[in-house]
Amino acid sequence: MKAVQSTHPDKQKITLKGKIKRYFLTLLRLTDQPTVKIYRGFGNDKQLTIYGHVFRRSPLPRKKYRDIDLVNLLAVIRLFLVKPYPRTMVRIRFNEQLVTVMTDDDGCFQVELPITQPLTPGWHPVQAQLISQTITPEQVLAEGEGKVLIPHPTQFICISDIDDTFLVSHSATIAKRLLVLLTENAHSRMPFEGVVAHYKLLAEANSGLNATNPFFYVSSSEWNLYDYILEFSTKNDLPNGVYRLSKLKRLSQVLKTGKGKHHTKFDRIEQIINTYPNQQFILLGDDSQQDPIIYESVVRHFPRQIRCVYIRQIHAEHKARTEQLMASIEANGVASCYFAHSADARQHSIAIGLIPE
Repeated sequence: MKAVQSTHPDKQKITLKGKIKRYFLTLLRLTDQPTVKIYRGFGNDKQLTIYGHVFRRSPLPRKKYRDIDLVNLLAVIRLFLVKPYPRTMVRIRFNEQLVTVMTDDDGCFQVELPITQPLTPGWHPVQAQLISQTITPEQVLAEGEGKVLIPHPTQFICISDIDDTFLVSHSATIAKRLLVLLTENAHSRMPFEGVVAHYKLLAEANSGLNATNPFFYVSSSEWNLYDYILEFSTKNDLPNGVYRLSKLKRLSQVLKTGKGKHHTKFDRIEQIINTYPNQQFILLGDDSQQDPIIYESVVRHFPRQIRCVYIRQIHAEHKARTEQLMASIEANGVASCYFAHSADARQHSIAIGLIPE
């Protein structure tokens, strides 16, 4: 995914106030030029799901990862200094198809684009343009580039949570979560021991030549952290995948980071499963928040499509509740594994034939 800033800078004379504002924006590595950001989308043989944000103000990409607390703090803070571009026109282009949508109050856009013929499996490029609604003739204020995934017809699809599922986050304790988020960076944060190896085995298991079992990462973390999470995933060589995060937050809401409405997580998982009705799914999460509840509900709604549920044991106080939910999952004929170490989850995957021994 690549976000492209406006190629039409303001030619008017900048006031002193404007110069001061520009100075502080530069200091914080923010831009006040319109920016279109397209996230990784997905599709099937009938339609593509394309989504992203338009910003009036957004952070510039981080280039250096010095492990200095103050630098890390400022780098995270600026992710929450975004200013969305609400109720504006975005033109989506895929191959020769064009569709125009309006952003919502959060500057978010999403479109379900019908396709006339099936696409080859893999990643396909997509473009979006921010179109001026007041300038005649029509003017493109900013452009963005992204990609959408057409999965190979493989053995299964994995849907994984992020925080405390593969990324050590301490989500059950807000003070610890904030301390890690605000003082570490995407290169200094750590995955759980053995989790990357397990995910790679799941991605490669019986997938066929030049194909992998696709991964979808669905989290209550907000879209502000998209680049942060993507950089962490790339740095740690996690399987390439599609990300479905939660509603943007402002700086005043940083204390609530990762505390999105969990029912929307069910909706995002449901959308993925409905997009691939003939596929089997593996769900991976943890017990720090609502994953066991959400996944048990997913199993009840889609028992024939869920192959297995993995829940990492993080929060001792939730153990009894989680065990009951896992028993309910098993009662619906779906395999489950409630584990403390990734090695145990890996052994379970071998035992039920998901991955080779």
